[in-house]
Amino acid sequence: MLQPKKTKFRRQQKGRMKGEAQRGHDLAFGSFGIKALQYKWITGRQIEAARIAVTRYMQRQGQVWVRIFPDKPITKKPAEVRMGKGKGAPEGFVAPVTPGRLIFEIEGVPFDVAKEALRLAAQKLPVTTKFIVRRDYDYQNQNL
Repeated sequence: MLQPKKTKFRRQQKGRMKGEAQRGHDLAFGSFGIKALQYKWITGRQIEAARIAVTRYMQRQGQVWVRIFPDKPITKKPAEVRMGKGKGAPEGFVAPVTPGRLIFEIEGVPFDVAKEALRLAAQKLPVTTKFIVRRDYDYQNQNL
């Protein structure tokens, strides 16, 4: 499961997600990718489940890049605990995702394989996503 090796502080405030993604919104590594269209927290488990779905469908061909990392600690109080008495214990880590943020990128597989692999990944994620292709991708000359 994805999580940071160490953090400066154990607990963090919830914060507020507003605006479009300022970074990580263009294809940087692969020819295909999926882009988030909603604001959402994505857990390390969800990212890992999606990554496994992609690599299984691609049958270990090509290359996959995960463009988000869960580094925000989330706390939770035990069930049936009264109000007050401080913030709860850390439960896990999430990656805050804003619209336009790339989640996965793929390279080295044909268009139809990439589209299906990323569709399977998108089913594992709590956000609506959009399949994107590099602008200079050559559909006719798929020399793979």
